[in-house]
Amino acid sequence: MTPSAIAPLLDPDGSLYVFGYGSLIWKPGFAHSAMHPALLRGFHRRFCIWSRRYRGTPEAPGLVLGLDRGGACRGVAFRVEAEAAPAVLDYLDEREMSGGVYERRLVPVRLLDRPGAVRRAVAFIVDRRAEAYCRELAPESAAAAIAAGQGCMGPNREYLLNTVAHLRALGVRDAGLDRIVALLPAATMP
Repeated sequence: MTPSAIAPLLDPDGSLYVFGYGSLIWKPGFAHSAMHPALLRGFHRRFCIWSRRYRGTPEAPGLVLGLDRGGACRGVAFRVEAEAAPAVLDYLDEREMSGGVYERRLVPVRLLDRPGAVRRAVAFIVDRRAEAYCRELAPESAAAAIAAGQGCMGPNREYLLNTVAHLRALGVRDAGLDRIVALLPAATMP
């Protein structure tokens, strides 16, 4: 991505901010100069994307998180220096946009460790028109899919548990995710 294409995505402070709400929290995959607890209004974290490769297969799809409309979501805002922004956005576009389920958007996030600070951040919002989009799913059904899901990036259970553990380390309790964790059957050893 060229510097001129990056300019509109930078915050007025000259940095790129990236909002993480799921695996980006525990596996960002890019260098950043700061990580701030952050709040995004208008979207919530939800297992709303069928994963037929990364956390499941076509025969036994898993589920991954998306930002779906409505509510609010606590996560993190990664600050990336402007010089590194082109490479970071190229990486994120490859990681998040290749499956055709997300739309990259610029959204306002409130930095929770900087009272009154609001930054423009890049976030990946689920595209409800995508084939992999999963409409409302009962927590029991989500837990069953996650328990069975195993893809090229590992067990779907691991994805859920890593996300919950890292959210808790940030002081975030997500009742929806906690409910799914409570419904997971006990893990069996191979």
